[in-house]
Amino acid sequence: MKKAGILNRHLAGALAELGHGDEVLVCDAGMPIPGGPRVVDLAFRAGVPSFAEVLDGLLAELVVEGATAATEVRRANPEAAALLDGRFPELGLVPHERLKGLSGGARLVVRTGEASPYANVLLRCGVFFS
Repeated sequence: MKKAGILNRHLAGALAELGHGDEVLVCDAGMPIPGGPRVVDLAFRAGVPSFAEVLDGLLAELVVEGATAATEVRRANPEAAALLDGRFPELGLVPHERLKGLSGGARLVVRTGEASPYANVLLRCGVFFS
């Protein structure tokens, strides 16, 4: 068994398969999950695990070259907006309906237990150069 990093075998395996340009939707428990992408559902109960915990865990494992969230997050969920702004200085914003449409192109969907509105972000994978 791994002693560090992501322990969920489904998530660890899915992350290992991602390549440059692949997209990962990290979403709250209320986001409609599109058909097609691989889904790793981490939701245990309302709020567990939180959007912040999952996002920070993923950012420790992935190279991210871009991120997109819903414009509505700024008004409806200032806490999530501050979290996203802090992690992604060049965060792209689109209307929530557009984000739902874009999520259909994701290669992976990671569902959190977050139960607050618009706690969703679409991550675009980059490349690790050593």
